[in-house]
Amino acid sequence: MSQQQQPKKLIFQVEEGREGSDGRPSVGPVYRSVFAKDGFPEPIEGMDSCWDVFRMAVEKYPNNHMLGRREIVDGKPGKYVWQTYQEVYDIVIKLGNSLKSCGVEEQAKCGIYGANSPEWIISMEACNAHGLYCVPLYDTLGAGAVEFIITHSEVSIVFVEEKKISELFKTCPKATEYMKTVVSFGGVTPEQKEAAETFGLVVYAWDEFLKLGEGKQYDLPIKKKSDICTIMYTSGTTGDPKGVMISNESIVTLIAGVIRLLKSTNEALTVKDVYLSYLPLAHIFDRVIEECFIQHGAAIGFWRGVSTAQSFSCKPVLNFFSLTFFGLSTQDVKLLIEDLGELKPTIFCAVPRVLDRVYSGLQQKLAAGGFFKKFMFDSAFSFKYGHMRKGQSHAEASPLSDKLVFSKVKQGLGGNVRIILSGAAPLASHVESFLRVVACCHVLQGYGLTESCAGTFVSLPDRLDMLGTVGPPVPNVDIRLESVPEMNYDALDSTHQRGEICIRGKTLFSGYYKREDLTKEVLIDGWLHTGDIGEWQGNGSMKIIDRKKNIFKLSQGEYVAVENLENIYGEVQAVDSVWVYGNSFESFLVAVANPNQHILEKWAAEHGVSGDYDALCQNPKAKEFILGELVKMGKEKKMKGFEIIKAVHLDPVPFDMERDLLTPTFKKKRPQLLKHYQNVIDEMYKTTNESLASRK
Repeated sequence: MSQQQQPKKLIFQVEEGREGSDGRPSVGPVYRSVFAKDGFPEPIEGMDSCWDVFRMAVEKYPNNHMLGRREIVDGKPGKYVWQTYQEVYDIVIKLGNSLKSCGVEEQAKCGIYGANSPEWIISMEACNAHGLYCVPLYDTLGAGAVEFIITHSEVSIVFVEEKKISELFKTCPKATEYMKTVVSFGGVTPEQKEAAETFGLVVYAWDEFLKLGEGKQYDLPIKKKSDICTIMYTSGTTGDPKGVMISNESIVTLIAGVIRLLKSTNEALTVKDVYLSYLPLAHIFDRVIEECFIQHGAAIGFWRGVSTAQSFSCKPVLNFFSLTFFGLSTQDVKLLIEDLGELKPTIFCAVPRVLDRVYSGLQQKLAAGGFFKKFMFDSAFSFKYGHMRKGQSHAEASPLSDKLVFSKVKQGLGGNVRIILSGAAPLASHVESFLRVVACCHVLQGYGLTESCAGTFVSLPDRLDMLGTVGPPVPNVDIRLESVPEMNYDALDSTHQRGEICIRGKTLFSGYYKREDLTKEVLIDGWLHTGDIGEWQGNGSMKIIDRKKNIFKLSQGEYVAVENLENIYGEVQAVDSVWVYGNSFESFLVAVANPNQHILEKWAAEHGVSGDYDALCQNPKAKEFILGELVKMGKEKKMKGFEIIKAVHLDPVPFDMERDLLTPTFKKKRPQLLKHYQNVIDEMYKTTNESLASRK
């Protein structure tokens, strides 16, 4: 019996696959989660909009903690201070009255610009209450992209973090064609008031704006499921950002699916759950997580954010986590870790770069701890991992190891985390397996797009056989693969069903704002074409193996699927990140890598190579070492000869957003990478070609 026909434990077939015709590729069978065996879960009765999510939570849990931030006393952080659901609701109503009193009408576009905060959520809920289109502005984007989003979506009013006001004014005067009102989350200086007047803007402090609606009362419009609640701009790796229109139905449908999934795996959210909000609310991943917490009447605490002016002393016990997360400074990381210790969240969401740094920090701590400590750790790890491989849960595998060896890791995340959820990019298997053992909680990997309202696949608790996959589909979508003949991916293959992941369901977006042409490119016959290449696994989980667009031809005519290669080379522990490059004028591949500083410095000490980290990255012997590690991995994975990297450049500075090399979700911007490293690439090809010629 072929794999295509075999029953899978976690998915079941709802439609047959079919061969291609009329120039269209073949498609594999349509599969659905076993948790939807009796049909997709329906949204909670009466929950037709994002406003209903919040409104119903207030009615059910008025006195529960909802939004919290740390109190700063004499420059030092104290306890979290909370607003209840009812208190937040009262402010939301006031804010909505103020919006109406200054002429903001239903379906107007309202921008929110700044780091996560209670005011961010309150502004969002006011938009939900009055049927406004919430348009998040990435906190990490520059003024150029912010200006584009404001003008493209015709934003008329912007809520802005106090320290971002000057950045917002950089979009003027062009943005003022539409933007008329600015509301600070904090105060406004006289100079800012004066600057606003020169641009024809009206700017308010938060408390000042809330007073506009005093003594006024406006009826809330009826919201429909089909109404757009947010236009979320994707950063994109090329071209201008695209405005993804997300309806109320997409979000309430997703929430219903999350409820079904978590209940089916005995991990249901409750009012006792606590979430640390630090990933950008302007991204769909964090937005839908927070909607799920709100629906359950749970608590959301905010970290103190990037570049805070407050200073404090970090607890020494947490120093082993003091390393750089996703482009944040060491000081910012200390803020995040301290907030984790104070808030003690139960669910911790992260992008792989965060978890990569946790892994690296723990490895460095182990290496510095001496032989005995490392021996104890390795022994405990092997014992627990061995029992988990035999099918035991992480909690049952070795309670003694958890108590004596791994408890510090758990405490480093606050002590109460029961689920770590990784999303936005692939998580390396060695990092995932390590954290599944030492973090003393479930480590799940998910997959989704802004266009699919985030969660589309997620791995399940205590399923080690899902390592390196994104798990089965959530129980509110249908999934099929579409063959990609030019990349040799066949969705009907009897052994390995591979192809472009296509999604169907009510969680899908309503189209790109003002770009029907782009919508038609990806939304075909109700199926969202993701551009990601997946492979069904025997247990019904999905493995992301490639990216459809990232393919190029070498001079000898061989096609290279570069995303797949980078995933493989990314398993090399001596590198933190790698960008692989090739073109049709050359016969081989080259790469730029960010080495792992600890491993490179350890190698240098063992081999008598002197110099600091920056100097080591320039050292030919260090390049030979890293290249050797990459080649070794390539051969272990049985790569073809033309897929093996022939030269590498080491950059001590990680690929970052500041140089426009990464999107805010850490996807590589390949055209920008090529432009930035063009001279390096040219030199590698020149030197390597000369070396190859001399050997002939």
